[in-house]
Amino acid sequence: MKQKQQELPRYKLKNFRKAHRDDNVVSAFGNDQPDPEKMTQGFQLYSCEGLLPATGPLKSEFYRMSITVTGSLDMEIGLEHYRHQPRTVAFTFPNQIFSKHDASQDASGYYLLFDPEFLNDLVPSIRIGEEFPFYDVFGTPVFQVSTEEITRMLSLVMNIDQELQQQRAARDKAIRMYLYLLLLEAKRSYERQCIGTTDGHLPEHHQLTRRFRRLVAQHYLTQRQVGDYARLLGVSPNHLNKTVKQHTGQTASEAIREMLLQESKLRLLHSDSSVAEIAYALDFSDPASFNRFFKSMTNETPLAFRSRNK
Repeated sequence: MKQKQQELPRYKLKNFRKAHRDDNVVSAFGNDQPDPEKMTQGFQLYSCEGLLPATGPLKSEFYRMSITVTGSLDMEIGLEHYRHQPRTVAFTFPNQIFSKHDASQDASGYYLLFDPEFLNDLVPSIRIGEEFPFYDVFGTPVFQVSTEEITRMLSLVMNIDQELQQQRAARDKAIRMYLYLLLLEAKRSYERQCIGTTDGHLPEHHQLTRRFRRLVAQHYLTQRQVGDYARLLGVSPNHLNKTVKQHTGQTASEAIREMLLQESKLRLLHSDSSVAEIAYALDFSDPASFNRFFKSMTNETPLAFRSRNK
């Protein structure tokens, strides 16, 4: 008999610190140290000083922007993998599965976190993806900017840091305005590079595969069949499977299973739910089916995975 489903906890700003910061590292920048006087409701700014070597995979309820100044690191958003280089900016929106790891020793940069409502006075939360295309599900969330553009971006970051350091009038409003200008600078670079229009110049199978993988990252908990995505994309299941296999070496079904595996691992590592509860929450018919699925993907049982990583 199925037990009551339990949602995987999603990090809020107020409880996210433990997932990404080492408070033993001393830094006066932004919110690097947990100083209540520097806190702004719905917003946080950090440098890479004190950033844990690996973050995630995890889900959060806020938006994220990161700026890589030097060095490199690896990042996953859903099924997509990205390699950060100097002058890379990256964006994630609420409820995406996200991870960072393998930062080089010379990696440096900054990242900003903000709740959907933080910019409401300037952009309603429901329109953030429309206003800033890199926050749209079909946008490009990681790209490089020019030397001149990153210089302007870093100047805005320093302005925000200065506001956090000082108790001046209308500090929160100033931070909102600087954040908006920072996102606007990124949008101008995005448009200058025609990033939002380059898909039209890609081969059809590239476009279809990209849209499929992003749809999977958005709907994998409720849409499990290739036919579900074929209907959303206006193609036949056979054509979708053939195209995805040709472009990635992985069938469409395997991509859906890979996303479901990520969710399974998140729940095993970051919730107190039993394996049986997780199985039913992910809509498996019984725990044995979930065990077979997980072992077929990882060569170990869910319980062994949890025990090895706790």
